[in-house]
Amino acid sequence: MEQTVFLTSSPTGPLDGSRKVDGLDGKNGFVDKLRAEWKQDSKCLMIAASPENYEGNDEMTGFFENAVKRSGLSVSGFDLWDGRTMAVTKDMLDSYDVIFLGGGHVPTQNRFFGRLGLRELIRDFKGIIIGISAGTMNSADVVYAQPELPGESVDPEYHRFLTGLGLTKTMILPHYQMVKDFELDGKRLYEDITFEDSHGRRFLVLPDGSYLMKKDGLETVWGEAYEVRDGHMEKIGTDGAGMNWEE
Repeated sequence: MEQTVFLTSSPTGPLDGSRKVDGLDGKNGFVDKLRAEWKQDSKCLMIAASPENYEGNDEMTGFFENAVKRSGLSVSGFDLWDGRTMAVTKDMLDSYDVIFLGGGHVPTQNRFFGRLGLRELIRDFKGIIIGISAGTMNSADVVYAQPELPGESVDPEYHRFLTGLGLTKTMILPHYQMVKDFELDGKRLYEDITFEDSHGRRFLVLPDGSYLMKKDGLETVWGEAYEVRDGHMEKIGTDGAGMNWEE
């Protein structure tokens, strides 16, 4: 089996509760496409974004295990790597069939991935990788860590571009339907911050329910999607349809 990557905004439905989802979100064919790649009795791994939030990480892992099972996908085990995980090896990672990259604060997760040496470990992984929000963002070769917390957009020490896992060159921004009108540090998140950061760059913006799938080197965007490039935004994808995304 080769590597198949699903980079989602939210694989269990809209975080704002605007649409009821039981299990994984089947919108835009996500569950069908995932099922086509899924092995019987898959051994799964969740890699957390907040390594020290042990209680939250345990809860999140259980939530996703239940969501996978409710969607009719067979699981033999569902492990968690967080701050309690010490030394890891490529053989340990390769023992899994499916890897989930959890959601949370992008720079925090990025540092944890660096501590694990995950960029090198995951490069030749043969199986399914599912990015969730921050996990999707940190999957890029160069990550755009869109400012999120108060003070980050005005902090000269905050690094907006980080080294990611290199699973794709595409810089993805999730939860667009939730944050499109968000203001941070007295500025509009998209018009005043993200658009300015897009000069000479290209961002793929996804609402919950849309995702990018990479298989055999081909990247396809499924569902509603937007491109931000050189200070401008354009709608490029619609629900129910897929489009090729050229890196």
